[in-house]
Amino acid sequence: QMPHALLLRGRAGIGKFEFAQHLAHSLLCSHPNTNGLACLQCPNCIWFAEGAHPDFRLISPEQDSDAASIGEEAPSGKKTTKKSTIIKIEHIRELNSFLALSNHHHQGMRVVLLYPAEALNLASANALLKMLEEPPQNTIFVLVTHQAQRLLPTIMSRCQVIDMPIPDENIASDWLIAQGVKDAAMQLSYAGGSPLLALQQPTEAVDNGSWLGLVKILATGSNLNPFVSAPIFLTAGLVANMDFALIAMQKWCCDLLSYKLANQIRYHTQHTKTLQELSKSVNLNLLLDFNTKLADARRMANHPLNNELQLENILLKYTQLFTNK
Repeated sequence: QMPHALLLRGRAGIGKFEFAQHLAHSLLCSHPNTNGLACLQCPNCIWFAEGAHPDFRLISPEQDSDAASIGEEAPSGKKTTKKSTIIKIEHIRELNSFLALSNHHHQGMRVVLLYPAEALNLASANALLKMLEEPPQNTIFVLVTHQAQRLLPTIMSRCQVIDMPIPDENIASDWLIAQGVKDAAMQLSYAGGSPLLALQQPTEAVDNGSWLGLVKILATGSNLNPFVSAPIFLTAGLVANMDFALIAMQKWCCDLLSYKLANQIRYHTQHTKTLQELSKSVNLNLLLDFNTKLADARRMANHPLNNELQLENILLKYTQLFTNK
C-alpha cells in the first residue's frame, strides 16, 4: 500500500523529479511489469507520455509560463516573460475541481506531483495542507524538494519522507561520459556529486578551460594579482556569464572553509593539497565575511556594472584573506 503523500527530498540535480515522474507513470499504468515499472504500451501509458492523462496533475511554477511543460521553450511569436518561481494558491485551488471528479478508472489511482515543493508560498502551502489533512480516496500526492527546510513542518509531518541518495560516483561519471561530458569525474566533483547539475554547467566554460584557469588563479592565494587576473577572466569568457564566475568562487571558498573547519572537500577534490596549504594561512573571520560579500555580488551579477572593476575589487579582497608567513 502507498501512503497518501510522499515527500522526496535530497540534493539538487540527482534526479528526484525524474524519479517522481517514473513513479507517477508506474502508479497509473494498467499493466505494470513484475518489477513495478510502467509497461509503456497500455492506453494509460500512452496518455501519460503525451501529457494528457486524466488522473495526473503536475503542479509547478511553470504553469504561469507560455510553455506547457517544464523546460519547454515558449511558442515562437509570443513575448517571453520572466518565469515564475512560486506555486500560487490558484494552482492549489484548481486541484479541488480535479479531486472532485471520479477517477477515470474506477479501480485506478490519481497522482498529484508538486515540484519544487519549496516554491509553495504561505497561502498555497496552507491550502495544500487542508487537502493532506483530509486526503481523497485513491489519490497520492508526491512532493519533490531540495530545500525541505522551507516547507511548513505541518506539511512534512503529513508526508512519508524519503531521503533520495546521491548516485554512486562511478555510475554517475559513466552516465556523464555517455552524455558527451568532457572530464566527467572533474565536472561531477565540481557539481557536488549531482550528475544533472554537472550536465547543465555552461559548455563554453568546460570546452575552453575557463573553470580550470579560474581555479589555477585562485590557488595562488595571496600571490594573486587582481589587476592582471580580472582581464584574464574577461578573455576566458567568464564575465559573459558573471554569475558563473561568482558561483565558481563561492564553491572554491566553500571548500576552503570546509577544509579549514572539518578537513572535508566537496567540489574540488582534485585540489586537496592546494586547499590544505591555503587553509593554513587563511583568516577564518575574513573568509566568512568574504563569503557574504560573494553572495551580495551574485545578487548584483546581472546589473549593468563594470565587470572588470567588480572582479578586481573581489579578487583584491580574496588576496587579503591570507596572512604571509
